[in-house]
Order: sequence, then C-alpha cells, then structure tokens
Amino acid sequence: MRRVDKKRRQRRKSNWKKVSLLILGIVIVGIGGFLFSIYSDIKNTVNDDLYEKVNSIDDEVTQQKINNQTPLNILLLGVDEREYDKGRSDTMIVMTLDPNNERMQMISIPRDTRTDIIGHGTVDKINHSYAFGGSDMAVDTVENFLDIELDYYIKVNMEGLQQLVNAVDGVTVNNKLAFKNGRFTFPEGELELNGREALAFVRMRKDDPKGDAGRNERQRQVIEGLIQKGASFSGVNRISDVMGVLGENVNTNMAFADMKRLMTDYRGARKNTHTYQVQGEGDFIGDIWYLIVAEQEVKKVHEMIKGYHS
Repeated sequence: MRRVDKKRRQRRKSNWKKVSLLILGIVIVGIGGFLFSIYSDIKNTVNDDLYEKVNSIDDEVTQQKINNQTPLNILLLGVDEREYDKGRSDTMIVMTLDPNNERMQMISIPRDTRTDIIGHGTVDKINHSYAFGGSDMAVDTVENFLDIELDYYIKVNMEGLQQLVNAVDGVTVNNKLAFKNGRFTFPEGELELNGREALAFVRMRKDDPKGDAGRNERQRQVIEGLIQKGASFSGVNRISDVMGVLGENVNTNMAFADMKRLMTDYRGARKNTHTYQVQGEGDFIGDIWYLIVAEQEVKKVHEMIKGYHS
C-alpha cells in the first residue's frame, strides 16, 4: 500500500508540474502576444500617423550619424493650429543630443526674430516661416539662420500638449515666477502640473517681465518634464493613450526605427540638460515690432551648437 501511495503521489506531483508549466506557457504566450500587439500599434502609429518627410533634411546623412552615435540636432516646433488655419510656430527650439558625453542642449529662438525666410524671398519674423511653407520652410529657415544642419524636426500642436501631459500623468516643473493665468495660480517652487495647468503655464507671456524669454523658459521646462517622464515610462496601460495623443497632434520625419535607436543609444543625453535663449534687441521697422539679433549673437549660438558636436 505504501508503494502504491508513493506512486500516486509521484504521478500527482508530475501532473501538477505539467499543469504549472502549461499555465506558465499560456501566460508567457499571452504576455508576448500582448506586448507584440502594443509594439505593432506603436509602430503603425509612428509610421502611418506621425511620420512626415521633409525635403530639406537629408535622411541618409542622419542615418549615418545615428549609426556612428554622433550628436544630432532636432528642431522642436510648437504650433497653434486651428481648423482652416495652419497657424504659426510660436515655439522654436533647437535640441542637440550628445550621447557620448550624456548631455542635451535646448536653445530657444524667439518667435519675433527677424531673419531671411528661405524659399519665400522675404525678411520677416522667423515664426512666419511655418505659416508660409510648413515644416519644410521652417527647417530651411532655422538652418540658414544659425548655419547648422538639422537631422530631425518634431512639430507639436500646442492644443495637444494638454492631452499629452495628462497621458503621462502630469509633469514636474520648477517655477521661478509667481503668477496667475486665468483661473490657475502658479506659486514659486516645484510644481506638479496636469494638462490644463501645463498649457496655462506655458502660454502666459504678458505678465512676465521677461516676455517671450520667460515663456520660452517655461516651455522648455514642460518639454524637459515630458522627456523625463517618457524616458522612465513603464505604464503599459497608458501607452495606447500616449500614442493616441501623439497620432493626432505630432508630426516628425523620425520613423519608428529611428525612435528605437534614440531610445537605446541616445537615452543618456537627458542626464545633463543645458538651456539658452537667443538674445536680441526689440525694435520697430515700419509698424512691425521685431527682435533684431546681432551677427555676434548668431555666431555665438552657432558655436554653442557646434561645440556639442566636437
């Protein structure tokens, strides 16, 4: 009887092992299928909804840079687009990623900066380049203004900023100026902002003693907050929300494969962030107010960007 009981126990133990392995296998296959589904959805969203080629950027040159893991220049365009109106790029930031020294630089170009609008044959405010010729003309104009080579552009509809901040569950900023904008009050210090608050935070300009410079600094802070959240993002259940927002509000010449490479090879660049605002003097030409940027300042900014590539 003891031998029979022992054999039964062994068979039961063996059966439970088989059942456990079967359950484990089903779970692994299920998770794998779920992750593949997410991966496939993200890939399709990026390549079908976000991707938009611009002729002014040489993709082959950019690919060589990525393969060699050399620094990249990315133009961030924040555009207020509305129905039947292309809008203007109220935010222009040249972001340089240096993976070798694990650093990132963001340089804001004030929207009223007077410069040649490449492809339009006029001298005007730099933010008009997007209104006249879309992302292509904006890229050409910024490249000419600073004598640099851009590798990517990312255009974000500022109306979608609110949704994006909510999708990543808020951002953290360090507010240097206490102010009120509409029904929102922003005291000095570290603040946790939801989508509506973030949009009000970046849009205030008239009550800021620094004007556009102050607003641009707040915009850079929110972008930094989104980058930090995105780099540490682990909420699988929120990924579809984020991709939905991006698909409706973002365009870029960055394909899905490029994003994967940036996430792996350039991830460390976010560890050290440096920011700067292009400086100039405001003046009227006729009835229009411009920011006049001296050649010496343009050269300085060019060298700042070039320095990240050495």
